[in-house]
Amino acid sequence: MRGQARRWLWTVLLLAAACGRAPAPPAAQAPASAPEAEPAAATPQVTVSGDERHAVAEVWTPPAPALAADADRAALRRQAAAALEQGHLYEDAHAAAPLYLALLRADPDDRAAQRGLERTRTAVLAAARTSLEEAGEDGAGLARAVQLAAVARTLAPVDPQVQALQQAVEAARRVAALDAAGEDDLRGGRLGEQGNGALAYFRDALALAPGDVRARQGVAAVESAALDRAEAAARALDFEAASRWLAHAHAAREDEAGAVADARRRVEAVRARRIAALRDAALHDLLQPTGLRDARARLAEVLRIADPGDPVAVQLRERIDLVSHYGVFRPGQVFTDGLADGSRGPQMVVVRHGAFRMGAEASEAGAAEAEKPAHYVRFDRGFAMSLTEVTVAEFGRFVAAAGARPRATRRGNSTVYDERSGNFVRRSGVDWRSGYDGRPATASDPVLHVSVRDAEAYAAWLSEQTGRHYRLPSEAEFEYALRAGDQGRYPWGDAGIPPPGSGNFAGGNDASHNGRGWNNAFVGYGDGYWGPAPAGRFRANAWGLHDLAGNVSEWVADCWHASYRRAPADGAAWFNPGCRARVIRGGSWAGAPAQTRSAWRGSMDSDITNGRVGFRLVRGI
Repeated sequence: MRGQARRWLWTVLLLAAACGRAPAPPAAQAPASAPEAEPAAATPQVTVSGDERHAVAEVWTPPAPALAADADRAALRRQAAAALEQGHLYEDAHAAAPLYLALLRADPDDRAAQRGLERTRTAVLAAARTSLEEAGEDGAGLARAVQLAAVARTLAPVDPQVQALQQAVEAARRVAALDAAGEDDLRGGRLGEQGNGALAYFRDALALAPGDVRARQGVAAVESAALDRAEAAARALDFEAASRWLAHAHAAREDEAGAVADARRRVEAVRARRIAALRDAALHDLLQPTGLRDARARLAEVLRIADPGDPVAVQLRERIDLVSHYGVFRPGQVFTDGLADGSRGPQMVVVRHGAFRMGAEASEAGAAEAEKPAHYVRFDRGFAMSLTEVTVAEFGRFVAAAGARPRATRRGNSTVYDERSGNFVRRSGVDWRSGYDGRPATASDPVLHVSVRDAEAYAAWLSEQTGRHYRLPSEAEFEYALRAGDQGRYPWGDAGIPPPGSGNFAGGNDASHNGRGWNNAFVGYGDGYWGPAPAGRFRANAWGLHDLAGNVSEWVADCWHASYRRAPADGAAWFNPGCRARVIRGGSWAGAPAQTRSAWRGSMDSDITNGRVGFRLVRGI
């Protein structure tokens, strides 16, 4: 390989010389036929490999043989020819070139000496070419080529082949110097990652001699050193540095990426093992009561070392986000909690965390001042809400287990719908077991005739039974769940008539048993019920919740405030201890269209019970 590189360089320079591109000789140099001996003064030295043993002279001064005046010229010619035959070309006074030069000094017309000197010059050129081709890594061949080039230059300074040889030698010297500088930087650990150093030297050498084996080996060594550093950085968990060293190794030999690809796989295996270990530790943290902070710290480490879009990092972030916002649940999940007696509590659906604009905009038709100003509310954590209103059966389990006496039971009456008069009237003997008209309710009907304190008592009992925190929803939670991501005037949007089957509302097509109709209702709408429907009978909204918009209005946890000025922005209930006026939300089977709007809210005394108001619960997650 090295010989091929030298031959390539020599051929290029010879072609250049043959085309007349060799530099013109200095005017002071003597012709090749009769060179003059140069003075034996101190001559320049050159080091071609960093080894002082190969320092050589750049100028050759021919040794002068001691010739007597009556010397036998024929014998000297034979001696010179023998030296030439033996390859003894220039080294001392008995070598071919000095002898022929001495003969020509004595007789410039000595044709035999002239021919002998020409053969000697040819042999010097051939020896120089061989030395360049066989130059070893220790620089000995190059040093000899430098010496031979100096001899050839003295013998025939204007010969194109001599000048081509000189150019080849100078190019080889530059390549050797670049190789030596690159190797020095390589030994010093300066690989060239900043744009200089070993790699730059070796590339400069290859630009001069593309086949230079020494430079190619240097580039391979740079690649190998960079790969070693990449893997060491990976073992130290510095994957950013590992990526930089891999890129540097790839840049060194882009056409020989096999080693780089293997190292990259090893680095990625280390990264993958580290990411997997962090993921497993984070998932274990999430099982601990206070492990969320530790899990987030591990996620931060995963994101630091993972590539963008790494699937493990994405999945771990999603899992931590879920735990942050939903605990062990997922948005839309339906679940029940077990009670102490082995039965199950009401079905709950997980409501996603997020934000919405609560209340009525200033331009909303039919809006009351109590529904303004519209304001943003954000829930940083999801919550679970009853899939439907609490039913008679569910409330009855509480009454029986807790020995409770709800408000209407103690009072002995409640307000019911009187179909004969079309009005709501107080009637004795009505309590939570009764329907909207005072007749017995079915087990699946939403429980009615309960006060807000009855609802809170049920929530407290359910919390005790399950070990979880149940409560009435805040007004913000109710409206957020009612809207289910829609900001329209009504829960279904801005259309003036509800979609078919969307809920139990006062509709123009509804009629009582006696044929009564509504004076203020959705024109052209009918749902088949005069009075509340069994819980969950109508289509759920976008978040899986039934009957928020209609069927019965519902108690919420807030006290009544005449507007939303200074209302909480985090979705918490706005409660003042000791308040009597509480809030009800959501339309009902007997509510006017304006009371079905998403922003509608009403005030009711905390002791009131009637056939239009029930409740549902929220559970923390």
